[in-house]
Amino acid sequence: MTPTKILIVQTAFLGAVIIITPLIKAVKELYPNALVDVMVIPQTSGVLENNPNINEIIIFDKRKNKIVSFIKTLQLLKKKQYDIAITPHSSITTALLLKLAKIPVRIGFDRWSASKHLTHKVPHPDGIHKTKKNLSLLSVLSANEFSNQTELFPTDAMFEKTETLLKEIKDNSKKLIAIAPGSVWNTKKWQTEYYKTLSNRLVDNNFGVVLIGSKDERGICNEVLPNKNGINLAGELSLLESAAVISKCDLMICNDSGALHIANAVETDVFAFFGPTVQSIGYYPFRENDFVFEREMECRPCGSHGGKSCYLKHHECMKKVYPKEVLGKVLDKFNY
Repeated sequence: MTPTKILIVQTAFLGAVIIITPLIKAVKELYPNALVDVMVIPQTSGVLENNPNINEIIIFDKRKNKIVSFIKTLQLLKKKQYDIAITPHSSITTALLLKLAKIPVRIGFDRWSASKHLTHKVPHPDGIHKTKKNLSLLSVLSANEFSNQTELFPTDAMFEKTETLLKEIKDNSKKLIAIAPGSVWNTKKWQTEYYKTLSNRLVDNNFGVVLIGSKDERGICNEVLPNKNGINLAGELSLLESAAVISKCDLMICNDSGALHIANAVETDVFAFFGPTVQSIGYYPFRENDFVFEREMECRPCGSHGGKSCYLKHHECMKKVYPKEVLGKVLDKFNY
């Protein structure tokens, strides 16, 4: 078939949306004359702005009023008359939405109850990065291989703003280190006091520290902010502005969070902390110079996302990764 309208759906968290960007690009390469729309939730839509492979971003506000939003979105999808829908998100809500919208070709993973509403089911592969898992969905349509490099598209104005924000700290530093200490999941957070110790040791070694996060994470970023040569940008930037800032830094240090995936997308090296989650789930930093700090423990992983608190009450998967070790790795990286 030669489709004219294609819908890609990912209504999960920020990192999962960034991870579908290779899939979006690959679909456009396969069908350059087709209109490719992407459906996401409001909280993540900004990260896809300016993407040249996307015709329209469709918003499914499922967290506000799911039933009302479902009905409105269903009406919209019916009106648009898509030929193909591709959903890396194995959600029963998504699968039903696509089925009721009467999209004739509905491609997704062969797992969980959502798969019974698909027309084409692809085995969910284990042990590879999620970008490659997503690209495997295209095996229904093509035998081609595609790049799994994620991508984001800040504007020129955003990069100009970044230069202004970072000028003073950049002039006083040999290298810039971005730090994102927050996470939606508490157990994914490396200890705040460890981040604080690390940030101060970094500036002692002539690094500049740039704190990145959401408005809700401004408080924790203030706690981590070093005594000198640091700047807290949490809550002051859009997602793409944050991407522009991270792109000008020499390293990102963060938890298993959206910041990791933003850094990968702008090709800034990542040092990440993995505690309740493990790399085999598929959301690890994937570029050559990236590194994951983790401790092998029988209780890991305790979930695919982490949780509000350690169910064993010790959180040693994070507590046993010490600032001295991380600082040493940073110094080795930059030959200090």
